[in-house]
Amino acid sequence: MTAPIAVRRLPAGTYGAAYAEAFVDLCRRAEAPNLHLAPAAVAAAMSFGIASDDIVVLAAQEQDDERLLGLWALRRTRDLQSGLGAVLRAPLMPLYEVSSAPVLDRDRAGDVAVALLAAIIEAADLPKVLKLPLLPLKNSVFVALEAALMATGGSIATFELWQRPMLVPEPGDDAERYLRRTLGQGYKKRMQQHRQLERAGALAYQRHRGADAITALEAFLTLEAAGWKGRSGTALASLPRHGAYIRELIRNLAAADAARIDLLRLDGAPIAGGLLLDLAGQSHFLKIAYDEGKARLSPGRALAIEMLRADFATGRPFRLDSGAGDRIDPSAYPWGERQEMANAIVALADSSAALPRLAAAARMRLRGWRDRSPR
Repeated sequence: MTAPIAVRRLPAGTYGAAYAEAFVDLCRRAEAPNLHLAPAAVAAAMSFGIASDDIVVLAAQEQDDERLLGLWALRRTRDLQSGLGAVLRAPLMPLYEVSSAPVLDRDRAGDVAVALLAAIIEAADLPKVLKLPLLPLKNSVFVALEAALMATGGSIATFELWQRPMLVPEPGDDAERYLRRTLGQGYKKRMQQHRQLERAGALAYQRHRGADAITALEAFLTLEAAGWKGRSGTALASLPRHGAYIRELIRNLAAADAARIDLLRLDGAPIAGGLLLDLAGQSHFLKIAYDEGKARLSPGRALAIEMLRADFATGRPFRLDSGAGDRIDPSAYPWGERQEMANAIVALADSSAALPRLAAAARMRLRGWRDRSPR
């Protein structure tokens, strides 16, 4: 007989060091860790200007047991994307986070999902509609949430659907076998291109963690600003608040050894870089940048190949979530697995989600019209 599960609402300002180790332990027991729910990441979101009173942190634990069984951080909001209706939205920072899903203990996922939804339903001050624009589908967490909605009288509607590249090795894989399988007929061409880059100079790949990641972040920001994002004013270096948030996020998570900056250098100069969260065998891509002067040699893909080789060389289980959005071509990545994603609207306990669903449908139609319109 399993013990009942209790859900506590934690003030965002105090969800910090006391839960850092418990969150890491939960991620090790989870099928799909969402690293942006770490205390350090929630603290960075508050540094961007999100009011702590608008952040709802739900922690699920067995009664009389401090071990975390589930964690979800959501934000109370009301805006045009919610149809001006009050909703709870996850993630807190959709532009820089990769998943709307909670972290659930794999052995208690179903019970924990029910407890989390019930806690929202029973809270008089919380909206009963969830806006989840980055929800992974058809994995164990989604199955648990779907069953929990049936059990609690809720419903879910999905809008934009897309396939996100993932790296999920099969048993017995090594780097060479994996690349041959995932690149298929393009393997020979891609690897010839990679060898061209190696012949262009001294090619060096390095992962930067801890304090070293904070220094390497500045090299990444400089590389990003030198490209089209810098010219268009969308690079992090051109957006002070966004740049400050990323610096805070990397600084906070680097202190917990949960962030890394991967740089690919040619003759000592960075030509490609990636910002990643990395914890408990799970990596999440945040951003990538590359030297556009070397575009014909695909430095971004070369970085991905070197990352893949480094992961296999550790000999430990690992997964990588590309974090790619719905406008990204999955074939641009050398990672062969796909995670189906959706923009989802959830109505709890027969609540009406008419306004958010109308807004989501209108957004989908508008994007479709723009895609069909001549440029």
